[in-house]
Amino acid sequence: MSYTKLAPALRAGSDICLTRAVVSCRFRSTVASPRTKPSSESQEQQVDAPCSVLKKAAAQVDHISQTENAWSKSKVFIDFENTKEAYKSKETSELLRSLLVFRLCTFDFLVDKNKELINLSRKVLGKRLFEQLMKMTFYGQFVAGEDQEAIKPLVSRNRAFGVGSVLDYGVEEDLTQEEAEKKEMESCVSEAEKENHGVDHREKKYKAHRQFGDRRGGVISARTYFYADEAKCDQHMETFLKCIEASGGSSEDGFSAIKLTALGRPQFLLQFSEVLVKWRRVFHLLAADQGKAGLSALDIKLEMKQLQESLVKLGLGAKDETQNWFTGEDLGMSGTVDLLDWNSLIDSRTKISNLLVVPNLETGQLEPLLSKFTDEEEMQMKRMLQRMDVLAKKALQQGVRLMVDAEQTYFQPAISRLTLEMQRKFNKEKPIIFNTYQCYLREAYDNVSLDVELSRREGWYFGAKLVRGAYMDQERSRAAEIGYADPINPNYDATNQMYHRCLDYVLEEIKHHRNANVMVASHNENTVKFTLQRMNEFGIHPSENKVYFGQLLGMCDQISFPLGQAGYPVYKYVPYGPVNEVLPYLSRRAQENRGIMKGSQRERLLLWTELQRRLLSGEIFYKPVY
Repeated sequence: MSYTKLAPALRAGSDICLTRAVVSCRFRSTVASPRTKPSSESQEQQVDAPCSVLKKAAAQVDHISQTENAWSKSKVFIDFENTKEAYKSKETSELLRSLLVFRLCTFDFLVDKNKELINLSRKVLGKRLFEQLMKMTFYGQFVAGEDQEAIKPLVSRNRAFGVGSVLDYGVEEDLTQEEAEKKEMESCVSEAEKENHGVDHREKKYKAHRQFGDRRGGVISARTYFYADEAKCDQHMETFLKCIEASGGSSEDGFSAIKLTALGRPQFLLQFSEVLVKWRRVFHLLAADQGKAGLSALDIKLEMKQLQESLVKLGLGAKDETQNWFTGEDLGMSGTVDLLDWNSLIDSRTKISNLLVVPNLETGQLEPLLSKFTDEEEMQMKRMLQRMDVLAKKALQQGVRLMVDAEQTYFQPAISRLTLEMQRKFNKEKPIIFNTYQCYLREAYDNVSLDVELSRREGWYFGAKLVRGAYMDQERSRAAEIGYADPINPNYDATNQMYHRCLDYVLEEIKHHRNANVMVASHNENTVKFTLQRMNEFGIHPSENKVYFGQLLGMCDQISFPLGQAGYPVYKYVPYGPVNEVLPYLSRRAQENRGIMKGSQRERLLLWTELQRRLLSGEIFYKPVY
């Protein structure tokens, strides 16, 4: 199935019967519109389901019930204050290094001038001494080693203490701001826009703007890729492939992370995002016309007859034409159309550029987003999809789960939609592809709930990584400066509530139907405790490997290692690469830790507590045994 096949049919046969049988036991699920017209024979099969299918469904429900009962009698509670357990995997010298690095991160002068100080140190000390100094401090704290061989001891040690790895090649381009802006403008502006100077009526949010061309601005928690050419994208793909291979070789259930802006020209992501948002906006306009504004996205169901009348009234087509929109995909058989049905109208076409069509409410026509696409632009779009396909197949072959990282909101609708298509293709037997949801976004809950519902309808495994988000300051500044609605939640409390709401929804899905999986990627101890509490209440045992936890290497060991030693699946993001080539990554870690360490002294206090315990107990030369 091509990724451009954006309206796949539901799987037929007993799999659908089983899914429906299990879903019918739940009151949380909405009723899916059937995608195919059932024959009289198939209708009888749905009424009098085969015994084997019903037995399988009953067995699954019984398994869930038994798991909940067994788990409720043996709930695990973790003491995050127990420093002996938290730092069991660390030598005393590593604790001292952590204290030194975290303390240095609290000095504004050192963090603000870190690049200048690094360059000065490199000149004064020379390459060898400089690299040794970095390995004794920041590099040693946050980076595992220079290559895949060098990181094996650390990966093995962490695994021995219950902590897995998400391998991440940490090399970044060290561009000036001017170089970054130039690359961004060249890669995000199409030939048609250059010729027509804005005649194509693109929305401001989904166009490149030079003052925000350096996407690193205000971002300290995420790597940024800038498009150079197709050969560079192929290099990035090869790097990701090596990470997948290394993850597969280091553990049986590893993860690897990728960014789609590394795999192709971002112009396509901007354009496709605008198309998806405009189609969704028309759906909500039609919902308001039926008096259904204000409902959550999953709860809006448009009456088919009124919908067709509205489309005709808006001038988007004659009655027969709009009727064919739905009968062509066998949608609306239940008499209603929801947002998932509506999304599937963006179907496969001969050329990818033909996907980029939007309804124009002024002219009443479906129009291309741009007046034309060059053959090279068409090929660039296809190559991005092909690289995604290569990586997903490699992950499946290696038994590695592939996490697609979230990016800026003007790229994200396209990234999420393309990731969803990968999930449809590769998550049929187990969760291979994971999408990332940024919970500082106002629409995060709608996005999570819609994708969970789609996976339930179509019978594939839902995989999610939940993060708070990495682009808040940049997103807010861009929205205010350019003039569109701020996509971010109003404050940190609202983001916490959104995170827990999205997490709760996925955990409840796991409780009822074990086909969902989630990584809680958070350094927030309260969020981790909330997750453990809800797992206890929902009867989700850590050994089921449905809920994972993720933190960065060198940070929050007091959370990661107690979880791992208690049997919970927990992973560290493990960056690696040559010292001089990971300096941009180390710079961001220093900036991130400044905020964390100034806001909370808890991690430093725990490190001091463990040092004192070892000193008083005669374990000052402690070395981990594994």
